[in-house]
Amino acid sequence: MCAAAMGTVAPPLTSLLLLLLHLAEGSFPEEPSPLSYVPIEGMLCVCVDDLYRVELDNSAGDEMFYSKKRTWESNKNDIRVCRMKGKHEGECRNFIKVLLSQHGGLFVCGTNAFNPLCANYTRDTLEMVGEPVSGMARCPYDPRHANVALFADGSLFTGTVTDFLAIDAVIYRSLGDSPALRTVKHDSKWFREPYFVSSMEWGPHIYFFFREMAMEFHHLEKVMVSRVARVCKADLGGSQRVLEKQWTTFLKARLNCSVPGDSHFYFNLLHATSNIIHMQGRDVILGLFSTPPNSIPGSAVCVFDMQQLAHVFEGRFKEQKSPESIWTPVPDEAVPKPRPGGCAVQGSRFSSSTTLPDEVLNFVKTHPLMDDTVPLLGHRPWVVKTMGRYQLTAMVVDTEAGPHKNRTVLFLGSTRGTILKFLMVPSGDSVSHSSVFLEEVEGFNPDKCGEDSPQARQLLSLSLDRTSHTLLLAFPSCLVRVPTSRCHLHSRCMKSCLASRDPYCGWTRGSTCSFLRPGTRLPFQQDVEFGNATSHLGDCDGILQQSLLIEPESLVSLNLLVASAVSAFTIGAALSGLAVCWIMAHKPTNRRSHSQSSIQRRDRGLLSNGGGMGGSVLSVTRQGGGEQRRNGGKRGCGRRRRRTLPFLCRLTAAWGEH
Repeated sequence: MCAAAMGTVAPPLTSLLLLLLHLAEGSFPEEPSPLSYVPIEGMLCVCVDDLYRVELDNSAGDEMFYSKKRTWESNKNDIRVCRMKGKHEGECRNFIKVLLSQHGGLFVCGTNAFNPLCANYTRDTLEMVGEPVSGMARCPYDPRHANVALFADGSLFTGTVTDFLAIDAVIYRSLGDSPALRTVKHDSKWFREPYFVSSMEWGPHIYFFFREMAMEFHHLEKVMVSRVARVCKADLGGSQRVLEKQWTTFLKARLNCSVPGDSHFYFNLLHATSNIIHMQGRDVILGLFSTPPNSIPGSAVCVFDMQQLAHVFEGRFKEQKSPESIWTPVPDEAVPKPRPGGCAVQGSRFSSSTTLPDEVLNFVKTHPLMDDTVPLLGHRPWVVKTMGRYQLTAMVVDTEAGPHKNRTVLFLGSTRGTILKFLMVPSGDSVSHSSVFLEEVEGFNPDKCGEDSPQARQLLSLSLDRTSHTLLLAFPSCLVRVPTSRCHLHSRCMKSCLASRDPYCGWTRGSTCSFLRPGTRLPFQQDVEFGNATSHLGDCDGILQQSLLIEPESLVSLNLLVASAVSAFTIGAALSGLAVCWIMAHKPTNRRSHSQSSIQRRDRGLLSNGGGMGGSVLSVTRQGGGEQRRNGGKRGCGRRRRRTLPFLCRLTAAWGEH
């Protein structure tokens, strides 16, 4: 996702769909690692060892057909070496981790049985162009490891690991006219077990968002914090004495997502970010954060102004004078000139980073951390949810919601497969926003996706396709497309339609609640701003009432929890005793009839829960044929008979947001 395209009206191109399908075996992380991509015309599906081109215009009903397929498998020697190193057969495959647009073609990188490779492909025919090149420092060895990548100014910028054991984390530049550069190796001041989330270009810098173990809290237990780091695109590295072939502009700062108070309550784990979007005259980025697993469960959406974020890198540095001392700000008089970490300016005394004094280079090498944290816009999160039954881990933002494209709607995906929908309402100060909870809807379809379990409900990816006004939800066993709105739930009730405050819905001339397409000229009524213009309207009978699954502030009294637990235990014990007596008295009952009744009840339950958002479960099939894959014994992708992209594979998905 290129930052340069944010905040502009995109051309009417078909959305890009990228699917990274992994094997459905037990060697994967609880949180899926991101797939680096940029918007491309058409749709691409990337499976283990395979690359598909899908034509959305040829979709029929719930099926989408692929027109091109290209296989890129690891060779036998790479697989043999991978197995010799102790990896399982399912891990010794080619998992696609990078898919970018470059020079009118595709740049693809895969793990290649723990020997990463990169190659160029044509966009239309999916033919490989030239020979593959090494993927080291461009793609991780292990498919479980997170990585980010983007092209800027003709060079590839990546955040990944460079070794088999994933010890050496790196931000790396390659493949352009500029010299290859990397971060300092094995230095915990630069990186300490980072998990890369996203990267983007803004101004003269490339920004990397990630989380890592904090080194400034060394006297405590391990503390995970979220960071943003940046490098100058024009960095040429240091001198032959200091930081040769390494970044001279690498700096990082902590992202502050917290609830203010006497003692701030922090959401330390970054899970997802938006693109850089333009809101009310500001370039901002939204981040979805959560608390650590051993803390009070909670999630929050915090917003950061890019100007304020960049200003933090002009502030004070942080240092630790000795291994036993605490971290303190560096006095201004102790900072050498020119200021370390800045981009070299043509025509100045030091027009290239290679000519910087050793004192400046040594300082930036030992002081990459800023003292100030990046403040959140409005001084508090825009959305907070605590004490919930699940965590929020995925996010998409629609900044062009509604018929006039002037509303912002936030979709948050949970670990239970549900989607929370919020309307962002600007405040009078043009800085802060208030969030209006619109609805929580079921995205997982047990009738189509198979087993209904916490693992099956794990949401691997949440993406938005503005062209079709749908969300795409990827689960381990299925891919579900659902609409961004459910106006039909209020179709016969004007009061319910207006009170919903859904910017996608409006009361139209036909006395029905309808989806409002952007730019519609049909007369309609809405009350998105306040939602209180319905007092004069009567209630409606027979309207499906949606139970909102979020309580106010999502907080539960501790006394209530204790009382409920004691009551439940007492009542449960009594009922259990009665149940045992009844079962013993009716033991000869026909067990077969009971089994059939249970199956019927289970089937009815699946049907009633299926398609909570009226969505469809998609399969991708070869055009014009139902031929069976010849290599029928191969695990992973391609085991279905109708050339359907199998959801036996584990997948993540992402639409190009444009």
